[in-house]
Amino acid sequence: MDKVSCSFCGKTEDEVIVLVTGKSGYICEACAEKVAIVAKKEIEYLQPKKTVEKIDFNSFKPSLLKSYLDDYIIGQENAKKSISVAVYNHYKRLTQLEQSNGESEDVEIEKSNILLVGPTGVGKTLLVRMIAKKIGIPCAIADATALTQAGYVGEDVESILVRLLQTADYNMEAVKRGIVYIDEFDKIGRKADNPSITRDVGGEGVQQALLKMLEGTEVTVPPQGGRKHPEQKMLTIDTRNILFICGGAFEGVQRIIESRLKRSSLGFLMGEEAKKKIESQDLLQYITSEDLRKYGLIPELIGRLPVLVSLENLDGDKLKKILIEPKNALLKQYQKLFAMENINLIFEPEAINSIVDEAVASKLGARSLRGIMERVLLDAMFDYPSKKAKELVVSQKYVKERLTQATSAA
Repeated sequence: MDKVSCSFCGKTEDEVIVLVTGKSGYICEACAEKVAIVAKKEIEYLQPKKTVEKIDFNSFKPSLLKSYLDDYIIGQENAKKSISVAVYNHYKRLTQLEQSNGESEDVEIEKSNILLVGPTGVGKTLLVRMIAKKIGIPCAIADATALTQAGYVGEDVESILVRLLQTADYNMEAVKRGIVYIDEFDKIGRKADNPSITRDVGGEGVQQALLKMLEGTEVTVPPQGGRKHPEQKMLTIDTRNILFICGGAFEGVQRIIESRLKRSSLGFLMGEEAKKKIESQDLLQYITSEDLRKYGLIPELIGRLPVLVSLENLDGDKLKKILIEPKNALLKQYQKLFAMENINLIFEPEAINSIVDEAVASKLGARSLRGIMERVLLDAMFDYPSKKAKELVVSQKYVKERLTQATSAA
């Protein structure tokens, strides 16, 4: 008599541990385990999720949101005010839609996506992360540099929504009211002001792909990322109620702004004194949609980002405050690390000034502070856990020695 075999993998009963008999076939233990895993994932994607609680926007007045951001972000007063108002208005819009129950309104509030423009290390990503945390909504952070036009090597634009879906634990109701932050947005600017005769698949091609998503449309996405799992069922996400916040350094746009400001309305060049005044200012505060168009963003995309917010450069005073004042200040974080070893970490004022001077010289904004602190405290973090010392006082001399040592080693 022929030996029975698994209807899925074809292994005979001698090659498996268990062979379960069904109505019209057999399944071995290995295939049964795979079927169980697939079935569990399908159920997770398709079963109704718990209802998301309605957001009471009265609890998130712009002044309250800004006050919360003040605890974590130094400076950037205009940016904090603008993003607080924009997010507050967005969720008032959602409240209007929920109350109307799909019925048409005489006045329908449209979505206002946000574009943050500022140098590296000034707090663009932190602004978005903290305000999403305060409201308690899913927030996905994506990097525009990896995006390409559909069909080319790289990530499709739809992968941004996959990240939001995963952040929301596949809860579609939460996804519909989430926030998507697209960082390095300036990297998708087309390479010249005039359209290229060849395909710009990582620049203008990505901008074209983002148009409908930012405005609001139904996008079909693979829950696990399509290219690695082509067999999965697709999900449809409505982006009309998703708030998109884009941010970038837009390196070089200052030259475009400066060129525009140095000419009067009649086209005559300004005087030398007026030129020097412009050059000494933070030019990003004067950025306009026309400057972004000259930089390489297409007009249709600029129109879908109506809230344009510039962030200022961080000088030494602000970097010093960032180091010591916020609730999650870097200095407090390292003091906490040492306190876990029962070691009291103390920084002398001159030592803090030396760290700030090094950060200013690096021109990397607040992002450079952690790297400097790591270089300064590396030896102490290596040695002190094995010592019986209960205190470490960091002096200006200590800081300079460690920074010089790290520079020499590099």
